[in-house]
Amino acid sequence: MQKRLVVIAAVALSIGTAGVNAVQAQTYPSRPITVVVPYPAGGPTDTLARIVAEPMRAALGQPIVIENVSGAGGVTGSARVARSAPDGYALIFSHLATHVILPATQSLSYDVVKDFEPIALIADTPQGIAGRASLPARDLKELVAWLKESPGTRTMGSVGVAGPSDLSAIVFQQRTGTSFQLVPYRGGAPLLQDLVGGQIDMGLFQVSAYVEQLRAGQIKAYTVLSKHRMAAAPDIPTVDEAGIPGFYATIWHAIWAPKGTPKDIVAKLNAAVMQALADPGVARRFADLGQDIWPREQQTPAALEAHQKTEIEKWWPIIKAANITTK
Repeated sequence: MQKRLVVIAAVALSIGTAGVNAVQAQTYPSRPITVVVPYPAGGPTDTLARIVAEPMRAALGQPIVIENVSGAGGVTGSARVARSAPDGYALIFSHLATHVILPATQSLSYDVVKDFEPIALIADTPQGIAGRASLPARDLKELVAWLKESPGTRTMGSVGVAGPSDLSAIVFQQRTGTSFQLVPYRGGAPLLQDLVGGQIDMGLFQVSAYVEQLRAGQIKAYTVLSKHRMAAAPDIPTVDEAGIPGFYATIWHAIWAPKGTPKDIVAKLNAAVMQALADPGVARRFADLGQDIWPREQQTPAALEAHQKTEIEKWWPIIKAANITTK
């Protein structure tokens, strides 16, 4: 009899918990949603998050609060969301660096796969190489020659330590036989500020971050690490055209929630993201920034989960073979 009562109690508790979750999902959202951007305000990731936030607010009927929690190359903000309650009120808007590269370069207090619930892929953009306006090289070949004149003395800014731009910079040096000093920044905004100010010679980061400064003549762009020229900056040659064929590197953005977030809430968030990305105004602003919105069939949680897995399988062996670490 006692054993039967225990079983009945357990079943009742399970049903009760399921009922509470169902009610929460039905009433969600009932208060503002915080979207953590693990980089400083003004950078490319922050800009994209704010563009998407307004149409998401309209779709969900609640304010979307963007909170910049920078530090440790994206670890600080990622850890906060990983530890948050799985109720749909704390999300993270980030990219390849935090959810693929970081766990291969250091020990984390969370798991980028097991502690996050995929919501949707957002956009994809190539990395590119730019220089200060006064840099003498006129194209990529001249830039390589200029770097070889003084090995190890020129400076190139990158976002974070062992991030996507760091990896691309390492490959660039290997492919061109050059060497230079890598200067890590907490985000794309301070890197761009120093590049415009001439404090560093070059920058390797998301092309979307410097389109406006390029148009204003404040910096020089040498190449985009892509197969195709960008509509937002059609004058920048691809790496194939510039002389380093096949040297491709893009940065994709996505949204995640803490693991265990109810499926109904995940579905509502995904629907809001898809609605936002279908907005013509969002599409225009993304295009102006050099961001390619993922096809609609690739905007699902399952597609994000699969893409992250593929990227992990691609980058982790490369990182480990090169013994890249931030410890």
